[in-house]
Amino acid sequence: MKNIKLRLIVMNFLQFAVWGAYLTCVGQFLGRVGLGAYISWFYVAQGVVSIFMPAVMGIIADKYVQPQRLLGVSHLLAGGFMLVAAYFSIQATELAAANVGNADYVANIWPIFIPYVLSVAFYMPTIALSNTVAFGTLTRSGLDFVKAFPPIRTLGTVGFIASMWLVNSVSFGLTDNAQFTYMQLVVCGILGVFLGIYSFTLPECPLSSSNEKRSLAERFGLDAFVLFKSKTMAMFFIFSMLLGVSLQITNGYATSYINSFQAVSDDWFASNPTMLVSISQISEALCILMTAFFLRRFGIKKVMLIAMFAWVLRFGFFGVGTTTTTIGVLALIASCLVYGVAFDFFNVSGAMFVQQEAPKSMQGSAQGLFMLMTNGIGASVGTYIAGKVVDHFCTWEGGYLVSRPEVANGWQQTWFIFAGYALVVALAFWIMFRYKHEPNKLANIQH
Repeated sequence: MKNIKLRLIVMNFLQFAVWGAYLTCVGQFLGRVGLGAYISWFYVAQGVVSIFMPAVMGIIADKYVQPQRLLGVSHLLAGGFMLVAAYFSIQATELAAANVGNADYVANIWPIFIPYVLSVAFYMPTIALSNTVAFGTLTRSGLDFVKAFPPIRTLGTVGFIASMWLVNSVSFGLTDNAQFTYMQLVVCGILGVFLGIYSFTLPECPLSSSNEKRSLAERFGLDAFVLFKSKTMAMFFIFSMLLGVSLQITNGYATSYINSFQAVSDDWFASNPTMLVSISQISEALCILMTAFFLRRFGIKKVMLIAMFAWVLRFGFFGVGTTTTTIGVLALIASCLVYGVAFDFFNVSGAMFVQQEAPKSMQGSAQGLFMLMTNGIGASVGTYIAGKVVDHFCTWEGGYLVSRPEVANGWQQTWFIFAGYALVVALAFWIMFRYKHEPNKLANIQH
């Protein structure tokens, strides 16, 4: 049994280490090779593929290819395409170096963007596939996955953090650490290929023997849209989408903002933005342990409100944060600490609400719809709009994303706009979402 848990821990550790290698720092590299204006595109692509690729791979894993094998194939393809993106990134780096001082230089996005999109298209379904493999393997081993899985999943977050620290601290022979170079893509690709190979060694997960007929709409989770007939569910999904707008903004721009202070003060925090932002993931790992208590004590609506106001603080603390003063650094750290509350309380309480309110016949589809509204539509739209806001107030100069000369405190205005948006959503949710807390009903779901 211990061997099974250890193998699943390795799988989860690598699963999220792949993601952590680039998710919070790819913008810093893109800005240095003349692609700073396209940062939002790279995050929008992740949201778009999250709308349909997990469903497609889920259908294949249900009927045609064992989940652990499909997990392996997906990681091999994702890792391979990321290495292709890294190869073209080397060329982009050389061209950018040759055009230093040319303010009008813009790199060709497509040789990097296309393989990157293909990579994330095959990576995003692996998050659900790895859960399927873990749940199935634990169950067939006679273990209660409700108790056994959370510690295993927590090691996934540890993997994400470890990968962030690696690219923050190691240069791999280049002038800058990997958080600023194409080496973050190389690390991601190598880890992905290794995990792909490792996945083929995991215990077999037999295909479902069910002969139940399901329509294509049911397989893609589209049948869950019938839940919009309920006013409460409709309001919940709409606000999930609106709050999902906030999910990827700081992943795309937080490290670039922190690093921008290096242009005026070469301090440790400005030079190690990925390490500083990793506090967010540490907070996430800790806060998930508190979610159950808050749900039982305050109920789903209040917990989601706490998450929404935490997003206000997340952006607001960035707005007043700097690396040049002690108070400014503490504000940045505070922003990272509240991230755990903002992310976990929203995602966990939202999933619990869906599980509680959706009919049993479509609970899986309803969870898929929740993910589509938040990480798909919401995150994609939000990141695109955020990119426009950042580009309006800020510009790349000398490898740093700084406030535009004609705009006073451009970065601060940017973060306060995001904070204001989150505040409006929170207040609207408070007023418009009607839901009565029923502790006994929630306890039944948890147990």
